[in-house]
Amino acid sequence: MTSSTIPPVAPGEAAPDFALPAVAGPGTVSLADYRGRSPLLLSLMVGLWCPFCRRQLVQLGKFEVKLKPLGIESLVVLATDPENARLYFKFRPTALRLASDPALSTHRAYRVPKPEPTPAMLQAMQETRVNPTGELPEALPVPAAAKAIEKLDGYVCTPADLGDVDRQWPQLKALFMIDRDGIVRWHDIECAREGLAGIGKLPSEDMILEAARACVA
Repeated sequence: MTSSTIPPVAPGEAAPDFALPAVAGPGTVSLADYRGRSPLLLSLMVGLWCPFCRRQLVQLGKFEVKLKPLGIESLVVLATDPENARLYFKFRPTALRLASDPALSTHRAYRVPKPEPTPAMLQAMQETRVNPTGELPEALPVPAAAKAIEKLDGYVCTPADLGDVDRQWPQLKALFMIDRDGIVRWHDIECAREGLAGIGKLPSEDMILEAARACVA
C-alpha cells in the first residue's frame, strides 16, 4: 500500500527532534520542550483540508483532559501554514498545543508512510466503505465519506488548503507516545491494522490511555 519499505519510527527508538512554528502566537514548538519534563502524545496530521483530521482534533481534545492527570502532554502537528491554522482556530478554538509543518518534514523524520496513488489504490478507495467517526447514517466509499463529513461541517477549503492538498495527498497520519527521555514507547499508524478501512480512525480512548499508563509506569 505504501511507496516506501522503510518502517515508521518504532517503540524503543529515539524520537527524532523537531522545532516548528507555533500556531498560537510567535515562537517555536520543539521536542526539547518536553524532554526531561513530561511524556508526550505527538499527533502528526495533514492539512485542515482533511475532514477526518478536523474530526480527530476534536477527539484528541477530549483525550487530552484524561492524559494531563497522568502527566502526559499533547501536541498536534498540522501540515498547513500557521496563518491558515490561526484562521481556522479563531472560529473553532482548541486547548490543544499546535505546531505548523506544511512541508511534512516531521512526517518524513518519523517515517510516516505516504501511499503511492496507483490506479489500483484509487479503485480500492472507491470500493472501501468507511464511517470512521460513526456519525454518518452508513459507511460510504472513502471519497464519499470525506465529502459527507465536509458537508456536515459546512467547510469551504481556502486557497492555502488547496495548495496543501496538492502537496500532501495521500499522506497518512500517525500518533507517537514519547517518554520524558525522548524514546518512542508506542505508536499508531493510520491504516496499519485495517488497510484502507482504517482511514480517518483514531485508536480508542482505552487504547490510548493504556499506552499512556505504560509510558509513565
